[in-house]
Amino acid sequence: MQKIFHSVSRSRLHQPCRLSLVALAVMALSAPGVSAQSAAKVTTLDEVVVSASRSEQRSFDAPAAVQAVDRAAIEQGGPQVNLSETLNRVPGLTILNRQNYAQDLQVSIRGFGARSAFGIRGIRLLVDGIPATTPDGQGQGSTISLTSTERLEVLRGPLAQMYGNSAGGVIQAFTRSAPEVPEFEASAYTGSFGLHRTDWQYAGKLGSVGLVADYSTFDVDGYRGNSATERKQFNGKLSFSPAESSQVNVVFNRFDMPLARDPLGLTQAQWLADPAQAGDSAVSRNVRKTVLQNQLGATLETRLDANRSLSARAYTGTRDNLQYQAGIFGVTPTGAWVSLNRTYYGAGLQYKAQSVWGAVPVNWLVGYDYDLSTELRQGGAAALGEKTSTTRNEDNQASNSDLFLQGTALLSEQFSLVGGLRHSRVSMQSDDHDLSNGDGSGSIRFAQTSPVLGLTFHTNEQLNLFATYGQGFESPTLAEMAYKGSGVPAFNTGIKASSSEHYEIGVKWSPSPTSRLDFSAYRINSTDEVVVASSSGGNSTYKNAPGTQRTGWELSGRTQLNDSVRFTLAASQIDAVYSEKFNAGTTAVAAGNNIPGIPQFYVFSELLWSPSRAALAGDTAATGPQVGLELTRAGRLYANDTNTASADGYTTLNVKASYRWKLGRSALTTYARIDNLSDERYVGSVIVNQSGLRFYEPAPGRNWTLGIKLSVPL
Repeated sequence: MQKIFHSVSRSRLHQPCRLSLVALAVMALSAPGVSAQSAAKVTTLDEVVVSASRSEQRSFDAPAAVQAVDRAAIEQGGPQVNLSETLNRVPGLTILNRQNYAQDLQVSIRGFGARSAFGIRGIRLLVDGIPATTPDGQGQGSTISLTSTERLEVLRGPLAQMYGNSAGGVIQAFTRSAPEVPEFEASAYTGSFGLHRTDWQYAGKLGSVGLVADYSTFDVDGYRGNSATERKQFNGKLSFSPAESSQVNVVFNRFDMPLARDPLGLTQAQWLADPAQAGDSAVSRNVRKTVLQNQLGATLETRLDANRSLSARAYTGTRDNLQYQAGIFGVTPTGAWVSLNRTYYGAGLQYKAQSVWGAVPVNWLVGYDYDLSTELRQGGAAALGEKTSTTRNEDNQASNSDLFLQGTALLSEQFSLVGGLRHSRVSMQSDDHDLSNGDGSGSIRFAQTSPVLGLTFHTNEQLNLFATYGQGFESPTLAEMAYKGSGVPAFNTGIKASSSEHYEIGVKWSPSPTSRLDFSAYRINSTDEVVVASSSGGNSTYKNAPGTQRTGWELSGRTQLNDSVRFTLAASQIDAVYSEKFNAGTTAVAAGNNIPGIPQFYVFSELLWSPSRAALAGDTAATGPQVGLELTRAGRLYANDTNTASADGYTTLNVKASYRWKLGRSALTTYARIDNLSDERYVGSVIVNQSGLRFYEPAPGRNWTLGIKLSVPL
């Protein structure tokens, strides 16, 4: 453990920032706060999570950095369109809203996933226990239906490796449960840049069967040119108990995005001249994407006896994706198109038991996961956003087969030990059916056994200390293997899977039922990390960097300052560098350069006022007003491996308010938000290693949102 502390102290982290934030959090948590009588009426911050141990446990006892975001925070975050509205309050998790629905959000956890040109990489997504990440590690955060999500969980650190390939972190979403009294909800939002969002939702029990049915629509003209988007979502959950000791959940969701225009990136000169403009050729070549996804899944939980249980999952789905790209501005005379028609399946089985081994109580589990994804990939040239030729036609496949074992032993009243092993096998192949430009077929397999070990010292009811170690790996995705060299359309089997070692120490302190502080420090050493070699015209090529190192810390705190004010803080700082030099094409990347796409630090703080203590505790049924003030601050964001291009850090101020009225048995809630109150001009995200120097994706200036929701019991 001394080695970990030594690495943190000698890193390039900004020490005054760290000390001032910790001091601020400690002073807030140590404040007198609410009276004992008031505290007794307020829900405590000891939430139950499942991500760390795959079983319900207090997050305070988990030997991991894990946070849960409740329904109240989801509703207060905005129109419930993007994960970035809500998960910005989780330290160590970076979600950059690109203002580009064709490419989805940029999501990274401790820097894993920052390389993604579109969608989510390096992070496992699960919705109601069903994987939303394909076997090769690709995921789409936009398919999570936030309007019916009851809770989000984020797991960071070594224990995330127990979820398999590309598990730099884990994000889980849980659909609400059907209430005993059926209810109907209707909501609508409007906002800047032509934003409109509607939602209709039914939740209730029909006899012994629980049903949640949620349909939402969203459309926006967009802050930038050529960024208009339309999409429709349905999320349904059916719950029933075939036996007293069993629970079945059947989940169906549909994501339909018939139009998502792509504004592309800007050069620095273009951004300075007009950040709202579209990039070169975005309009003239009608750059856009359409997506249609359908998924059906089921989970079963059955208790065999008082000490044993069995859980199973199975799912299937399809995803059709058609994208029109700009091509390479000034080089290719036309644009391009890419079509992906994917079918995927999966199943998993898990056995859990409580045992006593040599007088030591042990909770343990063993399980098996299998997932398969097949896709037809086609592509060719396009003119004015229409297909003109087909030059690529191939069948691709990715699968994973994983065995895992995890257990927690209560060594004494003060010490608990967690350990686990996961053996993963990932296979990928491509069969090229268009041989006019050569045979681009290929196949590759990866295998890794990942161990995890953690120890928690339960000093007392208010303080826990933990230390965890783990190993993980991340394979390249099918999309990352789609091009060789400088964009040759052929399956690139030259990319290796990366491997990593994770070290983490942390402390969790809860001085009162309404106050809690979590702090963790970590170091991650990776070899052969998959990085962007070049990105142009919508296509990215990838290679392996010989070595990277991440050193950082994360802090989260929440306290009720008095009967009507709550304070929330999330802060993180990371020093993510290439530990060895390498060449990216003809460009030399020096050891010590920062890994691009990762903000050096991030701070979120919130003051929330309400006369209702229940509202401050997260009760969405509490009536009356709520007013909140949010301050976010982000550090410099490098855009390329040589660190010659970067976006400056920024500070934004947001204000929000809501009011809930009781109308007989019904309730009406109104919402209002103003984001970027000071109208700061800044870059929200970057396109890593964009070869035309069009790195920058600007964030909007001051913008507003208004919403209304009607809840009617039936």
